[in-house]
Amino acid sequence: MARVTASEVKQIMDGCTISDTIVGVMIDAAEEVVTNIFSGDADINDTLLKEIERWFTAHMLASTLHRTTSEEKLGDASVKFTGKWGEKLASTPYGQMVLVLDTSGKMSNAGKQAAGIYAIETPEFE
Repeated sequence: MARVTASEVKQIMDGCTISDTIVGVMIDAAEEVVTNIFSGDADINDTLLKEIERWFTAHMLASTLHRTTSEEKLGDASVKFTGKWGEKLASTPYGQMVLVLDTSGKMSNAGKQAAGIYAIETPEFE
């Protein structure tokens, strides 16, 4: 069950006019991700999980439907959006807050493949 509501997410998103239904869809997705990443983690309490879910939902919205601009121009209309695709959580102010709230680093490591080093026995030649 989701930890946040659409109105709680919209509180941190300046000027967000996306419908509560669509915000709810993003909340459901964020809740699944947060629950899967932190399941069984006793170091993160429910209050912090709620905040991570709220800011992560805002990040998802800002990455898709409510993109923020870094530069706007009126004559010959021009807009520059914040963040770059591929920067993951660092691409929005909301995602950056998720990184601050998640003291375990699990959100920043989500989706990364673990690296491994394996020793290969060297054959002895006579």
